[in-house]
Amino acid sequence: MVKQWYWYNWLMFIIRLICSISLVFTTIELQDYFTLPIVVLVLWQLIAFSVPWLCLQLDYKYYLYTEIVISGGLCLYLASFFPQAYLSFLLYAFLIAAHSAQRAYLWSGPLSILILPAIIKLLAEQSEYWVMAVHIGMAYVFGFSFHLLVLNHRQGEIIREQNAVLEQYLSQIERITLAEERNRLSKELHDTVGHAYTSLIMGLETLRPELATDTGTERLDSLLNLARQNMEEVRSYVHQIESPHEELPLLQSLRKLAEEFQEHAKVTVRFHAYGEEYPVMKQAKIALYRCLQESLTNAVRHGHSTEIKVSVQFEPQQTRLEIQDNGRGMEHGREGFGLSAMKERAINLQGHVAVYSELGEGTLVTCTLPRQTELKDEVIRLLVVDDQPFIRESLRALLEEQQDLQVVGTAEDGEQAIELCRQVQPQLVLMDLEMPNVDGISASRTIKETWPHIRILILTTFEDTRQALEAMRSGADGYLLKSMQPLELAETIRTVYRGGTLIDQSMSHKLFAQLEADNSGDDPSSIKASSAYDLTPRELEILQFVSKGLRYKSIANKLYLSDGTVRNYASSAYMKLGVRNREEAVQKAREAGLLE
Repeated sequence: MVKQWYWYNWLMFIIRLICSISLVFTTIELQDYFTLPIVVLVLWQLIAFSVPWLCLQLDYKYYLYTEIVISGGLCLYLASFFPQAYLSFLLYAFLIAAHSAQRAYLWSGPLSILILPAIIKLLAEQSEYWVMAVHIGMAYVFGFSFHLLVLNHRQGEIIREQNAVLEQYLSQIERITLAEERNRLSKELHDTVGHAYTSLIMGLETLRPELATDTGTERLDSLLNLARQNMEEVRSYVHQIESPHEELPLLQSLRKLAEEFQEHAKVTVRFHAYGEEYPVMKQAKIALYRCLQESLTNAVRHGHSTEIKVSVQFEPQQTRLEIQDNGRGMEHGREGFGLSAMKERAINLQGHVAVYSELGEGTLVTCTLPRQTELKDEVIRLLVVDDQPFIRESLRALLEEQQDLQVVGTAEDGEQAIELCRQVQPQLVLMDLEMPNVDGISASRTIKETWPHIRILILTTFEDTRQALEAMRSGADGYLLKSMQPLELAETIRTVYRGGTLIDQSMSHKLFAQLEADNSGDDPSSIKASSAYDLTPRELEILQFVSKGLRYKSIANKLYLSDGTVRNYASSAYMKLGVRNREEAVQKAREAGLLE
């Protein structure tokens, strides 16, 4: 059946069945008084029993029409021979009221209580009109009261289901919030205390040549041993905070969440995994976990879904999570706080969240995050450029903890960085901006002109949008602030090394705002020559596809990149061109002769 049956549906069905059987036997017993053959009367009664009941399984309006026409017609025929036969309509009046809804009472009530007794009065003049109206009216009132009881029961069930979902949601919120707080504390300890100890150790090491006496050397060794011992203790605390005993691998944690939600929310959740599972970043795990949690809750609370399909796909380039439900769907452009938070988390990880929904056809939520892992088969050669010796040595110590990262040199200004690029041939340069002799922007421009294959990641303290824009135009492949978590810096280096372009999120908003302000007063005649934009080959390739009308997802499929990486390339190209969107980028690139 289309509708789900509860105890009150079975109660009304049994009452209807008993009364119909009783009416059939009574009709057979009095068959000599009727003009129609008994076979026709019995068939009519079978139709009056079954057709309205079948229509009720589809839509209550169909039921009302058939009940009044077929069952009401049968009662009129019987009452034309036996006036007391109107009593058989009391059951139908009760059922009509019980199944009426919305505005159906405006016509089903008067039709049952007033018009039907009037017709019976015309057919059987000895009948008392008001007596029949009162009896049928009372049956209708009882039916309406039963309808209110059923409605209250249904609302109670909905409230209980919603409470179960909310309790599950709050439980997961508490769990994930605790995990995030542990993660935040571990990073704070690592970045503050760990960084301080690293700088202290490096600083003490620089004093060794100045302490030539045996007493001075012994005292220095004692201080170094104490600093290293304390740093090991800090690392052990960080490890304990980062790795609680309840932490599970991604696939296991997602499956557990789906199973717990199915148990508490009383919906069917089908979970599937494709591909061989590989480790993912902690931030990526949290993002996928929260995406599944929010999608499951929305599917039941807003979509009233009864079945949800969850699939996790471990692809070579990315990790994809899909949640599809059979609920009501939602209107376009209607995004709540939870959905916006899901998208923001994915964007911060260079990923993407897409929601496809149609009213009455359910909702599909897709969360795609690029795969970020250590490069086990190769080592990235790094050059650290900063005018502060403590920062250079601290970065060296932090980055060389990663097996796939190797610092092959350090430089204190842009001039020294250019010379070291010639000598050691690094694959990626971490470049500061404000330095003596040659600054970071000038050095980046020279390095890119001489060695285009070297990737440059700006790492600076300054939030100057003009400097950031100039740095990107000089050929930099990323722009980050030194306030960034060092544990995330390694992942950023790998992403940029693979060809990605990353910009600090807070800086990207300021850059686009600056571009908009600049373009509002710019004259087209002031546009620089195309050679000044210094777009990378990959950015030019992205622009070529954009000019052909392809969407980022299609471009990503063609180039075997993630959607987030393509968006980062496009954003970098737009900033270098000084435009705000793809239309302006295509037009300006064509004017500059950058597109075929």
